[in-house]
Amino acid sequence: QVQLVESGGGLVQAGGSLRLSCAASGRTFSSETMGWFRQAPGKEREFVAAITWSGRSTYYIDSVKGRFTIPRDNAKKTVYLEMNRLKPQDAAVYCCNAAMLFTTGWAPGSTDNWGQGAQVTVSS
Repeated sequence: QVQLVESGGGLVQAGGSLRLSCAASGRTFSSETMGWFRQAPGKEREFVAAITWSGRSTYYIDSVKGRFTIPRDNAKKTVYLEMNRLKPQDAAVYCCNAAMLFTTGWAPGSTDNWGQGAQVTVSS
């Protein structure tokens, strides 16, 4: 059974930083592109960032470029999301998943296998 466990969320003031972690088990983590997705109350889930299996390529939505980075450690089967200069509009539940790129954009690789997510709250 595949498991994804996110951690590292919390409350931070605008301009602050957080580092999220996503630990994967029971899957071929090192061969998959992994991504972070977020969902704010009343909004649809959106793609945030992705990193290829080798770590050589990363992708971000425009609103987080220059502020977020998505490193990974294949030996630990963990992907991270380092968030800097946080804004109130970044507040959401952040979840990791395999990520796939379609002509319409990025989508989770598995729609029925989400972790509990990491709550990020940003105070203004």
